[in-house]
Amino acid sequence: MSLTLHWFLPTYGDSRFIVGGGHGLPAGAAGGDRDASIGYLASISRAAEDFGFTAALTPAGAWCEDAWLTTAMVARETERLGFLVAFRPGLVSPTLAAQMAATFHRHAPGRILLNVVTGGEPVEQRAYGDHLDKAARYERTDEFLTVVRGLWRGETVTFRGKHLSVDAAHLATVPLPTPPIYFGGSSPEAGPVAARHSDVYLTWGEAPEAVAAKIAWIRSLAADEGRNVRFGIRLHVITRDTAEQAWAEAGRLLDALDDDTVAGVQNGLARSESTGQAAMRALHEDRRTDGSWRDPRSLEVVPNLWAGVGLVRGGAGTALVGSHSEVADLIQQYADLGISEFVLSGYPHLEELYWFGEGVIPELRRRGLFDAGRPAASSTGQPFLAGAR
Repeated sequence: MSLTLHWFLPTYGDSRFIVGGGHGLPAGAAGGDRDASIGYLASISRAAEDFGFTAALTPAGAWCEDAWLTTAMVARETERLGFLVAFRPGLVSPTLAAQMAATFHRHAPGRILLNVVTGGEPVEQRAYGDHLDKAARYERTDEFLTVVRGLWRGETVTFRGKHLSVDAAHLATVPLPTPPIYFGGSSPEAGPVAARHSDVYLTWGEAPEAVAAKIAWIRSLAADEGRNVRFGIRLHVITRDTAEQAWAEAGRLLDALDDDTVAGVQNGLARSESTGQAAMRALHEDRRTDGSWRDPRSLEVVPNLWAGVGLVRGGAGTALVGSHSEVADLIQQYADLGISEFVLSGYPHLEELYWFGEGVIPELRRRGLFDAGRPAASSTGQPFLAGAR
């Protein structure tokens, strides 16, 4: 089995420190000290495709640049890398979304993947003119993906739903192969929609036992629909030649934070309707309360899974932290549960990509877990590999 690896494009800016923003936080909350220019994003993308990553997740929201426009431009700067474009059903019509994906596929064949984000932040949804509650948003997503999939099959679609209605919709160009749909959601409303429509169900990085329970839940719902679903996980990563170096880096990231910043971010995240976001906050809640969060090891959920990123970042809040072999160990543990796709990132995204690519990927190759990209000829002269074994 070869795992599928994806990286991340920080379209809100990058930094040598944790960049806040994301789910539950206001527009303008994100933004690093490194500009997310097309040139910089292209440099990340080119490095990712050289290492054998399949795609780069590009976020959606008021706190970042538009994912469709950005990835269309970055695609021109790269050759093979796909783009896992996050988008929100309901902000555009299903016919237009299906057409946009088909157009992207025509000009960059096989390089468009779609990450469906139903939306768990009512304030942000209302800013875009969407006033549905959470349950209704999932109903609309179900209808939306029903229309999109019909159009991608080449059908002429007339649909009457509770939230959406289209008449005689048809695409001039059908994308072949059909772009895969990635879908995340931990609430009871999310599960059935994921089971009916997703090709890959994504979870944020919880402890292995929690991930195993989520896999079993979605797998059972998908079986009821007569479908098979693949599984992916969204994580940050801090990998170094030794565990001591990795944890020192985690400590450096924490040293840049203060109590007021953490409290302010957490107050914003507490207003989120996202079940997954609540789970991310719970991973470090006790350490925030007693003040012990300044010790990076206090935020270790299970060995080498660290909740420190979630102190000031919404969405994915955990990181794999350790030596290259330790990070590979935890990846293998998730893979043994049924996770076949890993969506990774780190601060800064370019440098951490090289740490992972030159440190962890060779370890995954040795274990028979990864066979894409260009294998290194040898470790001689590659400083990131020192002590990796």
